[in-house]
Amino acid sequence: MITTPPYLKKGDTIGLVCPAGYMAFEKAQACINTLEQWGYRAKTGSTVGGDSQNYFSGTDEERLNDFQKMLDDDEVKAVLCARGGYGTSRIIDSIKFKKFEQQPKWIIGFSDITVLHSHLYSNYYISSLHAPMASAFNDGVAENEFVLSLKNALEGKKIKYQSPVHEFNKKGEGIGELVGGNLALLTHLIGTDSDIKTKGRILFVEDIGEYLYNIDRMMRQLKRSGKLSKLAGLIVGGFTDMKDTDRPFGKTAYEIIHEIVKDYDYPVCYGFPVSHAKENYALKVGVGYKLKVTKNKVVLEE
Repeated sequence: MITTPPYLKKGDTIGLVCPAGYMAFEKAQACINTLEQWGYRAKTGSTVGGDSQNYFSGTDEERLNDFQKMLDDDEVKAVLCARGGYGTSRIIDSIKFKKFEQQPKWIIGFSDITVLHSHLYSNYYISSLHAPMASAFNDGVAENEFVLSLKNALEGKKIKYQSPVHEFNKKGEGIGELVGGNLALLTHLIGTDSDIKTKGRILFVEDIGEYLYNIDRMMRQLKRSGKLSKLAGLIVGGFTDMKDTDRPFGKTAYEIIHEIVKDYDYPVCYGFPVSHAKENYALKVGVGYKLKVTKNKVVLEE
């Protein structure tokens, strides 16, 4: 049975950190303000708007220490990773989860934070939240349904999402624990201590800014490593800002994925609102869901 961290109540503290790429403090301000409007306290780590002069929000040691402090802080009931980017895999093996294992709290984020979601699920069987990060609160959109889905998840409301119908969808119904995240990170983790088991699970994938040939390569890596063969279901989210070579690859991202998974007998849906774009529902990694794909609709619910 998956361990679900305690849901939040008014007055609880949410810590904000950047365990990977840099984010200016002002870019996180709308998120901080919104969390406080929701009734929470916000505690900002040193890596949010730190004095880094390169891609990362600090040195590996600084990012590790900042995340570890939030993880071990009794006052902090959830840790929201303000942004992803790249860098979590550089520190994941040095994070000490002993206290966290005894007193789990929600770890929130997506993209590079897929490393944390997968690591927590594989090693400790603790649920976490694949969900919007700080930039999703900017530009006056903090009240959209995707940001609000994070609020609902933190409050413990049961999840039920619907997705548009897509021509590549494969009808069916699947029940299983939900795993997945960013496709590039999932393939990056194969063979490591953060690798995930997918048999009997509902897998979800999304990505951004990749060359189309690399989507093909990564999906074939999942297939060759057995990650796609015995799923309960597959959710294909947004594949945004895809890039092509001078000589075109010849297929879209969805066409690539469809070609690779079309012969499996589990339900598959495309265009589900989990992505690097605005459409990014909060999903509880490791929690049991039912995926139902019919001719007229797609429903994912706890």
